[in-house]
Amino acid sequence: MKTVYERADIVPLLAEIFRELGYEGASLSRITERTGIGKGSLYHFFPGGKEEMAAAVLAEVDAWFEQAIYRPLRTGDPRQAIAAMWIDVNDYFRSGRRICLVGAFALDETRERFSTAIGGYFLRWVDALRSALMQAGCLQEEAQALAEEAVAGIQGALVLSRALDDAKVFTRSLQVLAKRLDAVMR
Repeated sequence: MKTVYERADIVPLLAEIFRELGYEGASLSRITERTGIGKGSLYHFFPGGKEEMAAAVLAEVDAWFEQAIYRPLRTGDPRQAIAAMWIDVNDYFRSGRRICLVGAFALDETRERFSTAIGGYFLRWVDALRSALMQAGCLQEEAQALAEEAVAGIQGALVLSRALDDAKVFTRSLQVLAKRLDAVMR
């Protein structure tokens, strides 16, 4: 068992705690209980406390999406990047069994505290997908509407999948969205 931690080791643990308990439910005592890391060590890595922890988690989520989703959509072959997006999103959200932390933060009182990070996540995703769709031949207005529909569909599928406790809902929704975008790009 690892007893010496780096900040980078702690952020994924915090992400899962925030996913499970929400920002308000993740008290410092619950964080120390679930991570096994003392308050002193947590404050050493995150002097700004829970708010800095949440900001670090959002930054890590953002970095993953930038690398795996946004950048390929903006710079890669559009059809390949969109096809890869469906696979990567399914994997990242564990076929609908893992909530979108950014989406969860957007829905509660945490939204105001982290509005720049939350808004940026969704805006950049829609923008990157719109860019790929335009490169694939869609007109700007249609590409914008389709990109918004796809991102909203992914987020909605996550909620419905969790509400029904049925991961197949998420997978089916991704398949439907993928077919819709694929048909428009032909």
